[in-house]
Amino acid sequence: MNAGKKVWLGAVVAALLTLAAAAGAQAPPAPRGGFGPEMRQGPGDEAFGALRGRFWNNPKIVDALKLTDDQRKAMDDILQQHLETLVDLRANAEKAELALRPMINADQLDESKIVAQIDQVAQARAELFKANARFLLAIRGKLTPDQWKQIQEFRDEHPPMMQRWRQRQGGPGPQTAPPPADSPQ
Repeated sequence: MNAGKKVWLGAVVAALLTLAAAAGAQAPPAPRGGFGPEMRQGPGDEAFGALRGRFWNNPKIVDALKLTDDQRKAMDDILQQHLETLVDLRANAEKAELALRPMINADQLDESKIVAQIDQVAQARAELFKANARFLLAIRGKLTPDQWKQIQEFRDEHPPMMQRWRQRQGGPGPQTAPPPADSPQ
């Protein structure tokens, strides 16, 4: 493989690993004693914004949304039905990523094997994304239209944690546009 191809392949692999790491930061981790607010949801969780984890058992949210006991039980049941699948799919994605690392770090790069493994990583991430979306849609299906509107309003009023952190650090917030190119900085 010539030097130009090695540089190109290295750049592609680095970009894909960066994307995989970003996707991994959004995927649900294995639960530690439950499914609480510390557990991140996967891609597609934007719909619920800051309402992560078992929000339906948070007393403040129960009161604000006027969730019924039947709704909360149904959401617990949905969680139980989906949790094992989500954990398994997360593990599959992590295993696919682990298999890619030694290929990229090898002294002799095998482009066809690397690309095939990248395809496996992408497929595993897609399956995780779809399963997470099914879970979130099932939860949403237990909400009334008014409850869903309240959640959307809450999400709009409370930007996700990273956006708030960036704002505190002086970076762009959720609605901050970059200054025009001709403006002094």
